[in-house]
Amino acid sequence: MLKYISPDELAAIIKSDKVPGKDYCVIDVRDDDWVGGNIKGAQNAPSSQFYVHVHDLVQKTKSIPTVVFHCALSQVRGPKAARIYAEARDQLEGDGEDIPHQVLILRGGFSDFQAKFKDDPELVENWSKEVWGNPEWL
Repeated sequence: MLKYISPDELAAIIKSDKVPGKDYCVIDVRDDDWVGGNIKGAQNAPSSQFYVHVHDLVQKTKSIPTVVFHCALSQVRGPKAARIYAEARDQLEGDGEDIPHQVLILRGGFSDFQAKFKDDPELVENWSKEVWGNPEWL
């Protein structure tokens, strides 16, 4: 079963002495809604092509013990991508080709994260008021 991480918990990881790309990574599966801001250092892996590229992502991240997934709200795309990724990582671990790991989903997605941390450049980059200042799609 996949677990969720709160925006505060993820912020604490990012601001800790943990090294992005070594100790943790953040995977943002938003598609064209990636424009307008992102969690600092997040990798964009669009959900529309996620299944096709999941094995490449697993190969690039299999030495990273904590992988956090999200989309805009983490209701559909983020959890689905996390499940697909976790199954691929679990298979590698079962074959002895991976380390113990945890796959997490950011509760509330980028929407909640940016609402709380948009003014902190250690946590959010490329933030756009035009996109997030009055999000009509929420």
